[in-house]
Amino acid sequence: MRIAVLAESDKAEPRVAATPETVKKFVSLGAEVAVQSGAGAGAGVSDAEYAAAGAKIGADPATTLAGADILLRVRRPSAAELAGAKQNLALICIMDPFGNEAALAGLAKAGVIAFAMEFMPRITRAQSMDVLSSQANLAGYRAVIEAAAEYGRSFPMMMTAAGTVPAAKVFIMGVGVAGLQAIATARRLGAIVTATDVRPATKEQVESLGAKFLAVENEEFQQAQTAGGYAKEMSKDYQAAQAELTASHIAKQDVVVTTALIPGRPAPKLVSAEMVRSMRTGSVIVDLAAERGGNCELTKPGATAVENGVKIVGALNLAGRMAPTASSLYAKNLLAFVETLISKETKQLAIDWDDELVKATALTRDGAIVDARFKQA
Repeated sequence: MRIAVLAESDKAEPRVAATPETVKKFVSLGAEVAVQSGAGAGAGVSDAEYAAAGAKIGADPATTLAGADILLRVRRPSAAELAGAKQNLALICIMDPFGNEAALAGLAKAGVIAFAMEFMPRITRAQSMDVLSSQANLAGYRAVIEAAAEYGRSFPMMMTAAGTVPAAKVFIMGVGVAGLQAIATARRLGAIVTATDVRPATKEQVESLGAKFLAVENEEFQQAQTAGGYAKEMSKDYQAAQAELTASHIAKQDVVVTTALIPGRPAPKLVSAEMVRSMRTGSVIVDLAAERGGNCELTKPGATAVENGVKIVGALNLAGRMAPTASSLYAKNLLAFVETLISKETKQLAIDWDDELVKATALTRDGAIVDARFKQA
């Protein structure tokens, strides 16, 4: 069995899908591992380190991919990048299929078995495979670090001989994995933190971290969470009530971090232009939903906008700004999943199509799209 690790074709993606640590584990499972030369450069991993771990270094994508049974990537490759690949190659990566149905159809036509790691079910067995959580955790941390750098003032209260410096007021919108880490980080930096989320279960989590919870707690709020633990899209009436509640609160904040995302849909708009203009000059908004259009009306994905003296950071791939750490966690997520696909007896790829993990993540098989959400493509 051969496992290939290709370099990312997107130059803005510094993460890598395997580390020397996971390469060693794959080799111990009986696999031959090929890593494309330079694949780990953005994450601070050299070819020599991969070779020392037991990997073969491929000079180019074609050489690396030749004869591979499994391909590991961070982001979805194009069908053209897989030219010459073995039929039924198991491609395991972040697929980002919503809105990219044509690309998914291309992979199916190429005979690839595509697995979307972001569709991993949130069950106990799959916790070690949850790439959304591992990467969101880092993004939440980095968002507060970026905010502190852009804010330019002190986060903690400081009592000095020259006077007292007040603590920064930080508001976290959306209390998933990223939001909770943002709360914890802001608290560690000494800020006064408040947070909001439409899911009632998050109130206790917010308060356990020493922050204050803010939400319209009506009947819809009590039913605002899916069985899988995700936030439901709220009604226009609820969004209006929540906006009214938060508008006056945002005006008093120094930093706002927005993290609200709904799988497969544009990011909900939580912060209006009017709210931005109500904030004082020098305040900062970090929008973690920028890749899906942003939670702030004025977010410019991939850039920092300034409106009335307020900075709106629309940075993409914040986890990627911590590429060595992000790659380490992501690679371990992939390792945990790949282990379930390999037969302990034969040491070969043996996909169990009845496995709930496979059912949840498989998008293409036998030249066709098998996920019902994308079959129309």
